[in-house]
Amino acid sequence: MQKENCFYLGKIVRKYSFKGELLIKLDTDEPELFTEMESVFVEQRKNLIPFFIEESSLHKSELLRVRFEDVQNEAEADALIGAHLYLPLEFLPKLSGNKFYYHEIIGFTAEDESFGKIGEITGVNDTTSQALFEIDRDGKQILIPMIDHFIKKVDRENKTILLDVPEGLIEMYI
Repeated sequence: MQKENCFYLGKIVRKYSFKGELLIKLDTDEPELFTEMESVFVEQRKNLIPFFIEESSLHKSELLRVRFEDVQNEAEADALIGAHLYLPLEFLPKLSGNKFYYHEIIGFTAEDESFGKIGEITGVNDTTSQALFEIDRDGKQILIPMIDHFIKKVDRENKTILLDVPEGLIEMYI
């Protein structure tokens, strides 16, 4: 499995027991959606390796407690701490309406109700306190905060996102 065909699920943060159980910090608002997984891909030396899950449950509501089939002791568990976990993109729950996954909107056209066509969404910057649309307009990058009331319509069929941003925000980049 290639990383570009997967989504980041979370990170193994620590051991739970002496029997090889691990705790995973999931990158989701709904960890309960991932308690019934049969397997995950664990990144090791830049490769995605499948690990089959023997059992899993939520731990303190935000961590996933997992026992992998081939991890039987502390030493084997220690080797996995800090590893990133991935799942194939088809495992993502389908979103509708104005909800979307960041990878899903890459290549969409951003339009503003007043300004008109802004440009193509080339990425999402979520390293700041407020996630930002990264939009390419004829070689210039425009950054627009991903604020719910700015997003008026996500049109998956036509690959467009209609925004209503404050006057002057787009013009400041041009």
